[in-house]
Amino acid sequence: MASSNFIDYVKINCRSGAGGAGSVHFRREKFVDKGGPDGGDGGRGGHIILRGNTQLWTLLHLKYQKHIKAEPGKAGEGGRRTGAQGKDVIIEVPLGTIARHAETNEQLAEITEDNQELILLPGGRGGLGNDHFKSSTKQTPYYAQPGEAGQEAWIILELKLLADVGLVGFPNAGKSTLLSVMSAAKPEIADYPFTTLVPNLGVVAYRDYKSFVMADIPGIIEGAAQGKGLGLRFLRHIERNSILLFIVPATSDDILVEYHTLLHELEQYNPELLTKRRLLAVSKLDLIGREDRERIRQQLSTETIAAVFISAINQDGLSELKDAIWQQLTSPDVAISD
Repeated sequence: MASSNFIDYVKINCRSGAGGAGSVHFRREKFVDKGGPDGGDGGRGGHIILRGNTQLWTLLHLKYQKHIKAEPGKAGEGGRRTGAQGKDVIIEVPLGTIARHAETNEQLAEITEDNQELILLPGGRGGLGNDHFKSSTKQTPYYAQPGEAGQEAWIILELKLLADVGLVGFPNAGKSTLLSVMSAAKPEIADYPFTTLVPNLGVVAYRDYKSFVMADIPGIIEGAAQGKGLGLRFLRHIERNSILLFIVPATSDDILVEYHTLLHELEQYNPELLTKRRLLAVSKLDLIGREDRERIRQQLSTETIAAVFISAINQDGLSELKDAIWQQLTSPDVAISD
């Protein structure tokens, strides 16, 4: 997906339709002097509805559509005829989209399944016609209910990518290279920080025609949870991943310090992220010698997290990494603690 086309945040103004007014009408026929009230009810105003669509990956189609308005309901008519309902407006969004009220920050909806529909703003109810207000003491009511007003609000739509595995690491740790060799994804790769400016998704083939989805998240830096670097803009995508795969290069000065720094940033952003399953991949193994490899193995032996040594360039250890990921994906839930 092109960086210019990946839109994961939009703010739109939504207005549901007002309900139609009830009718004030009396039955009039040639041989019926006083037919009595027969005003019909007004129709319901149109809803604003969110619908999940697996064919969408970004919110690009909503970037330039700032105002979304549903139709009002029609007024009731004589003969107890109810007015037509206003046409609903359906906003199709990718799975993983959350809708929040822009002013209160209240979460209004969350879309996680294909064709799932949730009413974002309900249309106003139609007013009752004067037929509802007749009684033994009031046989000719000259009034009816007006339609209920529609609702209007600024809505924030945020996309949190749904993936089985999320790659977590500092810039230039080798995440994009790993995704490119394990899947058919073609992320931009270069030897400088922040090459990846948007999340990339790739489907990784496994044995017996099985597969899982891997997401390359833009690199984290110290202070990301406070908004530094790319900050909070992409940390939310990690929330939807089943497994967090930490990528730390073998050339790092201290692998454990780097790993715990990443953990700290995730904890600062959302402590619940630490309850997710975790794997550690020591990347760029081709850049160090055998003695350094043994030293790193000894260093990591004190950690409870499972570690896999890989080289995306030489494709060493990738089968072992896939096995470890699949085992985590299919094993029963267990409590994770440090």
